[in-house]
Amino acid sequence: MDQVLLFVTLGFAAGAVYAVIATSIVALHVATGVLNFAQGSLALWGVWVVAELRRSGTLVLPVGSVPLAAGPLPAWTAVTLGVLSTAALAFAAHWLVFRPLRTAPPLSQVVASVGLMLAIASLVPLRFRTDGALAAPLLTDRTLGLAGTRLNVSDLILLAVALTATVAFTVYFRLTRWGVATRACAEDERAARLTGLSPDRLAAVAWLSTGAATALVAVLAAPTVGLDPIGYMFYVLPGLAAALLARLTSVVTAGLAGVGIGCFQSLLLLASTVDGWPAWAQAGLGDAVPFVLVVVALVVLGRGIPARGAPGADRMPAVALPRRRLRAGLLLAGAAGTAIALTSGSWRFGVVTSVIMALIALSLVVLTGYLGQISLASMAFAGTGGFVLSRATVAWGLPFPLTVLVSAGVATLVGVGLPALRIRGAQLAVVTLAGAIAIQQLVFANPALTPFEGNLIDGPTLLGWSLEVRRGTDLTTTAFAGTVVVIVGVLAAAVARLLAGSTGQAFLAVRANERAAAAAGIDVARTKLAGFAVAAFLAGVGGCLIGYSRSQLSAESFNVVVGLGVLCMTYVGGITRISGAVIAGLVAPLGVLYTLLNTTFGLGRYYTLIAACALVVTAVLNPSGIAGSLHRRKVAA
Repeated sequence: MDQVLLFVTLGFAAGAVYAVIATSIVALHVATGVLNFAQGSLALWGVWVVAELRRSGTLVLPVGSVPLAAGPLPAWTAVTLGVLSTAALAFAAHWLVFRPLRTAPPLSQVVASVGLMLAIASLVPLRFRTDGALAAPLLTDRTLGLAGTRLNVSDLILLAVALTATVAFTVYFRLTRWGVATRACAEDERAARLTGLSPDRLAAVAWLSTGAATALVAVLAAPTVGLDPIGYMFYVLPGLAAALLARLTSVVTAGLAGVGIGCFQSLLLLASTVDGWPAWAQAGLGDAVPFVLVVVALVVLGRGIPARGAPGADRMPAVALPRRRLRAGLLLAGAAGTAIALTSGSWRFGVVTSVIMALIALSLVVLTGYLGQISLASMAFAGTGGFVLSRATVAWGLPFPLTVLVSAGVATLVGVGLPALRIRGAQLAVVTLAGAIAIQQLVFANPALTPFEGNLIDGPTLLGWSLEVRRGTDLTTTAFAGTVVVIVGVLAAAVARLLAGSTGQAFLAVRANERAAAAAGIDVARTKLAGFAVAAFLAGVGGCLIGYSRSQLSAESFNVVVGLGVLCMTYVGGITRISGAVIAGLVAPLGVLYTLLNTTFGLGRYYTLIAACALVVTAVLNPSGIAGSLHRRKVAA
């Protein structure tokens, strides 16, 4: 019993961070209608600002820095400046990004939030010295005896601070004039404006206060939970799970749920040390808890989660049905073949990677652009295909191309298993992101399932002809590159034909209005499942091609951050057009643009930051992306 109590209290630090993120998400949703995926990144920024102030006395800004002292600043002075810096960053995010998107469709808000999350997280390793950095203690190191065990007083203080922030937000929304006005705007923004209330100012207050509270708790918790360059970014998932359990309305419930998730994860860590605990569950199971809770919250409570009333939402970016499919396909195939013939080494590898990434981007065009389902799990589907491919080639001995069909089929089963029938919009984005992280940690990064040396993959052969990616000093053989072009070309042609027909029209009808589509005789559930199946199959094939191109796979091959980067580039390219997927492939991670930035300009480490900023700018200024903009100019001409 004493061990149980000890591990419960050890979960207070992470639970406090989850709680303040959850309450901040609820507060921001009430004030703005946005599900802020970047709340964890705001905590990440505050933690590192304080760490640098306490190390060198320099206040690091997103651009530039301000030396405040010749040496380390006093602890609480650094904390104050770090909290204020994070609050200012949160206010800038509101004013520059989310205020223009207040009446935008959920897709634009979600991708802008994801872009902000990635931008802040990518800035940290660029702006701070992260190697070997430690967060110096801030709170007392005293312990307290209780029920035969010693408890850290600092953990109890963290819990108290997080619950105090929860109470403060509750009092603000229920008892203060501005808080009540914020709730009124959430109920009916148009009527609130007629009474003289300013939703923008009320939202600014919410962004400032939640940014400050999140930074404070995260900074106090950093010595306990650790100083990781990106770890806090994904703390948003337990926070989102807690917020959804609170139906995005109750700050108190969100805070308590956040603490409970932290304690439960700590108890799972204790359980993993017990004899007889399954080997596969000794790593990553705690990361799957938020996914399970999110699914339960949305499936069971989904109808009770409110939507914000806005004075009128913009329509999603326009879709153009594919035309001249044969001509366009032949031109693209010819261009890809020419590029392969004229390049070698890293450049040819970049071309092949761009072709593969275009296929994964095409899965997002189908699912998000045409069907309107916001998915952040494209690389999880691809990873499923890739990891099953390793088993199919090494353990099962299946021949090519049967290996690809089986692996992509398993990815399809994973795709249609997502609970999209009752969930849509930003809430589906939460489910898919949580599912992607759960799959990554519980399967891809699990030592019991993934060997330390990675998952080996035997090269493909067809009728005795080797199609392996490498031969001697050749980094990417012409045979393999041509195989990739043929597979992607055939699938792209099939998707173009599918989207141009009745299936594509059914997708668009469901995207526009599910009730109207059902009234017109369209089976909405079947249409959604079909869309997820097609998208997961395409991504699964893409994962297999990535596997063949690497010859072995690890958890980093299908990192969630890479998946979010693919989403960034697909949205920038034009998520409602097949040509947008082509553009996304060219600018995707490790593709042609990345190769150019890395080999020619030496800017490869800035790729994620550039992609994230491009996503935010596109979401705010040009939701139709590059392909949509080019199409409008062509029509105008």
